[in-house]
Amino acid sequence: MTNSPSTTQEHEAAPERATRKEWTALGVLMLPLMLVSMDVSVLYFAVPAINADLQPSGTQQLWMFDIYAFVLAGLLITMGSLGDRIGRRRLLLLGATAFGAASVIGAYSHSAEMLIAARALLGIGGATLLPSTMALIRNMFRDAGQRAKAIGIWQTVMVSGVALGSVMSGILVEHFWWGSIFLVNLPAMVLLLVLAPVLIPEFKDPTPGRFDWIGVPLSMAAVLPVVYGFKEIAAEGVELSYVASVAVGLVFAALFVHRQRTAASPMISPALFRGGSGFGPAISLIMISSLTMMGSAYFTTQYLQSVLGMSAMESALWALLPSVLIGFAAPVATLLVQRGMNRAHVVATGFLISASGFALLLFVGTDSLWTILVAAGVLASGAVIIGSQLTDLAMGAAPAEQAGSASSLVETGNEFGGAMGMALLGSIGNAVYHAQMPDAAPAVARETLGGAAAVAEELPERAGSALLTMAREAFTSGMHVAAVAAMVLLVGAAVAASVALRREPSPCGV
Repeated sequence: MTNSPSTTQEHEAAPERATRKEWTALGVLMLPLMLVSMDVSVLYFAVPAINADLQPSGTQQLWMFDIYAFVLAGLLITMGSLGDRIGRRRLLLLGATAFGAASVIGAYSHSAEMLIAARALLGIGGATLLPSTMALIRNMFRDAGQRAKAIGIWQTVMVSGVALGSVMSGILVEHFWWGSIFLVNLPAMVLLLVLAPVLIPEFKDPTPGRFDWIGVPLSMAAVLPVVYGFKEIAAEGVELSYVASVAVGLVFAALFVHRQRTAASPMISPALFRGGSGFGPAISLIMISSLTMMGSAYFTTQYLQSVLGMSAMESALWALLPSVLIGFAAPVATLLVQRGMNRAHVVATGFLISASGFALLLFVGTDSLWTILVAAGVLASGAVIIGSQLTDLAMGAAPAEQAGSASSLVETGNEFGGAMGMALLGSIGNAVYHAQMPDAAPAVARETLGGAAAVAEELPERAGSALLTMAREAFTSGMHVAAVAAMVLLVGAAVAASVALRREPSPCGV
């Protein structure tokens, strides 16, 4: 593809097929994407070493984990809109610089507060990198068929990075000091800074209007309380303060929507959702898929560690196996659509595949390693099919000059869905767990499976074994009920996709 120095927007009337240069640039873009997704889980195995060195309080330890996701989610919309105005490649390079600098600060942190600040800076960098990579794919791959393939690769890398992050941290901490989990980011960021100006042209909206400064705090006030509330409900249960947090976020979300509908130069153009575009349905369906995907992760992670008794490292290694199925999902879905299968049917099939994964969870007992791994692989494959097709639909429906804003909404939908999934399905599972645990059991054991395991260690062997058996059976029953709820939701989403997307065009070409 050629790009005239006098313009930074693409001409949709005559789409050009990407060349080797664009596909090489895609490989470069996958570097920051992989690292941003890995940083979600990279602290898992480093916590003991960090605790021994920095001695954080319990609250500080929680913020070490959560601040990254909160900042990233809160700034996605802002950064997507900013990229449309200053240039997506420029924002990508700024984000890579910030991400690299924050990685150095994190690696050499000498206090818990310093590490929390570094994780917040990493979240800022991640919020610039995620929408930039997707928006640049939208701009570089103007041929619909090629763009679908590129987005499928993007989706696969994104999902795989989360699983790989925990394993990588375990390997690094075992052989080096805990700061190495951050320094591993540097070579990739340096490579990106060197290659991006050579391989990736600049793209931006030629007539963006003024930046919506009022929309920035409104968007953050809408996203952060909702994500925080749902995450805390998943971790601590339903409490008034967490429900209030979600409610406050929804109020600000309404104010943000009003602002976008009335502002002269909104961050998110209302036109994206008008005219029968598939953009709105795609975002809604992405949220549902992310909800069920993250909800399943809530159970499978605990199952491997607390039901099967694996160490954290063992469970992370076993959890990599489903990635084998994930790697085939997006390319197969893209090929089917390009060979003429209606996109609505492919997306609906993805939802049904995910539902079948949850159906397999119904056969999981207290010693069913392979069953739960197959179930995880099947439902994740369905999620990748859904994500790749709906992301391609959303980005294809958005004007090229608004690619940054569109990609930020896609990622915000993923964040919302993931937070809701852990809260909704987790709450269902916890309710069943509480109901099945006998009243005679210690209060801590009735709260969580982890609490039951801790109590069991303090009891005589026979009593502890009996308590742990009951807790594991109660947890598994809770997972079964949550799986049924997820199946109902996914089947409903399959029907909705068949109806809402039936007239959407499919990408052509190979």
